[in-house]
Amino acid sequence: MKTVDILRFAATALVQHRRRTLLSLIGVVIGVVAVVSLTALGEGARRYVTDQFASLGSSLLIVMPGKNETTGGFPGVMGAPNDLTLEDVKAVQRHIPQVLRAVPIALSTADVAHLERGRQVMVIGTTPDFRRVRDLRMLAGRFLPAGDWERGAPVVVIGRKVARELFGQANAVGEPIRVGGWRMRVLGVLAGQGTQMGLNMDEVVLVPVATGLRMANRTSLSRAILEVHSVADMEAVKRRVIDVVIERHDEEDVTVITQEAVLSSLSSILQVLTLVVAGIAAISLTVAGIGIMNVMLVSVSERTSEVGLLKALGATRRQILLIFLLEAVLLSTAGGAIGLALGWAVVELGTALYPAVPASPPAWAVGAVIGVSFGTGTLFGVLPAWRAARLDPVSALQGR
Repeated sequence: MKTVDILRFAATALVQHRRRTLLSLIGVVIGVVAVVSLTALGEGARRYVTDQFASLGSSLLIVMPGKNETTGGFPGVMGAPNDLTLEDVKAVQRHIPQVLRAVPIALSTADVAHLERGRQVMVIGTTPDFRRVRDLRMLAGRFLPAGDWERGAPVVVIGRKVARELFGQANAVGEPIRVGGWRMRVLGVLAGQGTQMGLNMDEVVLVPVATGLRMANRTSLSRAILEVHSVADMEAVKRRVIDVVIERHDEEDVTVITQEAVLSSLSSILQVLTLVVAGIAAISLTVAGIGIMNVMLVSVSERTSEVGLLKALGATRRQILLIFLLEAVLLSTAGGAIGLALGWAVVELGTALYPAVPASPPAWAVGAVIGVSFGTGTLFGVLPAWRAARLDPVSALQGR
């Protein structure tokens, strides 16, 4: 038998046993679709995070109260020996010429209400420069007014969704609302921003930083964002910020992290998660391979007479081995190709429904799927092929 004849014989056998072939294909297809879609989701999440940070520029430093002694997480206000105050942020901007903007931030939550409508929101106490470092756009009205950080006016800028829920289609600018029991006047409404760095800017209320601190009954800022003139100055500015704080607090009790470091950490975490979910999904490919092996073993037992006839006609053990091995490989490879196409279609559908997440299977995942599906057929096809090749031709012709 020629190689072409062996290949044609194996393909014909698969076509003749459609139900068995279909069931084996389904197992492989499900495994491949799972790997492709899950890795695409992980890659999409990583790109989404990267794009979020890139949209804010790469020259930002984040100063947080409390010294983080490990790499295991972000510090917080609780446990910090000294407050991170407005005067600290002013001192940083005053003593470090490379800092273009220093933006203090006080975070809290509060109930916001207008007439009978209300909901709970994130309250951000900040300054006018927050709009620039977060690249915010206005839908109506104006942003927070410039002025002394220590004097907080009873004014707010609200997110688009908050405005819609409180005022419906009416104009919110100039209207009074209550934020955590404080009566305030709406200065402006943010344009649709979506989620930035884990915070949905359509569902926030922005107030002057001093007002935010008083509303939260807090003396320490949650953090400060520093915009540096040049990315090349980032490390030098980082060290200088720490020096300024040590001069004021007599100890190093803040953590300064670069946007690049945050992005790198998040990207690494998401890559590991992508590999983990891909590994879990790949288990289904192994299960599908075992299914192919079982199907092929049954096929060998059902086709003993056929094997005996082939051997009687002069087919060698090697040729019989190749026939059954090719059947398994064709099954798994076809399943891999179909699963890859379906997986890509699922990813495209998901991207169309949620365009904010640019999901796309990474090249390594596509290559791995093709390799694993082919390897699965080869690996799990060896045993049935070897068993078929070892059949005695006389016994096989008798169906034993």
